Amino acid sequence: MDPNAGKKGLINKMGPEELRKKLEAEDFKRRTISFYKYVMISNTDVMRDQLFMKWNELDCLGRIYLAKEGINAQMNIPEHNWAEFVEHLYSIEEFNKVPFKIAVEDEENSFLKLTVKVRDKIVADGLDDGFFDVTNVGKHLDAQQWNEAIESGNAIVVDIRNHYESEIGHFQGALLPESETFREELPEVLDMLKGKEDQKVLLYCTGGIRCEKTSAFLKHHGFQDVNQLHGGIIDYARQIKKENLDNKFKGKNFVFDDRLGENISDEIVSNCHQCGEPCDVHINCGNKDCNLLFIQCDSCAEKFQHCCSVDCKDIAQLDPEKQKELRKGRKSPKRFHSHRKANLNVDKE
Repeated sequence: MDPNAGKKGLINKMGPEELRKKLEAEDFKRRTISFYKYVMISNTDVMRDQLFMKWNELDCLGRIYLAKEGINAQMNIPEHNWAEFVEHLYSIEEFNKVPFKIAVEDEENSFLKLTVKVRDKIVADGLDDGFFDVTNVGKHLDAQQWNEAIESGNAIVVDIRNHYESEIGHFQGALLPESETFREELPEVLDMLKGKEDQKVLLYCTGGIRCEKTSAFLKHHGFQDVNQLHGGIIDYARQIKKENLDNKFKGKNFVFDDRLGENISDEIVSNCHQCGEPCDVHINCGNKDCNLLFIQCDSCAEKFQHCCSVDCKDIAQLDPEKQKELRKGRKSPKRFHSHRKANLNVDKE
């Protein structure tokens, strides 16, 4: 149960369709951003309430996690409230001058509502932070320095994202872990790099937050030359465009909002999970009891009605009340999980 439930005025009680109609009726633009900061927060509940009340007043939308170790936020803000949002955030000592990553493709409907939640950690990593210094991080590289490090040919590039993220886009030649969670990925990366402690390591992720923790983790385990892409893929895309640099990233950047991806280059490096044709569009199965995240092309979307299988298509076409009846007593499905955990049933039609 959400620990914030029951706090009058601090949760949004509107349903998805109502929220979507409200968004569609807006006559102003929104700016999609992300930011994070590792900083000690003494009272997360008080901070949570303070942020929610102000950002709700400014009509901000997004998903924000607070923990004693810091903040991790993905949001969009009305353009006309941007200056006031920044002024308010920077007035809070813990978040003064925190850098923003602006979305490459600024999508108006990236979020439907505002949620600010208190968590144990801002990114679930399964680590006991007491046994190593989380502030002893790697060297931050800007886009030009990153490109030069790759071009040198002497560095090991590692994607610090889940496999469903790197599947649709990655830096050429990067090591791509097969893990589905950051918690699983850290030991996998350590194993992949075993015996290479004296080599130059380049880490990258979406916005930089997972690299921050991973770089400290690797340095604790004896890696001498650990580097990370400052601002992640999001800021890399901005820098290469602004400075007219070569784009070393191939494909699409997975994002954790309703868009599920933004184009960094024109290449399509992945395939439809149902027919195998080139495709980089993620969707969640139309059968809400399945909700499987997978890649589906337009042709298969039409054939399977945005579902992962014939079985799921049949369920999705049932009366909503019948679907609800079938879901009774079952656990809520996870939003993100691998297509490899299910056999996509594509041969029955």
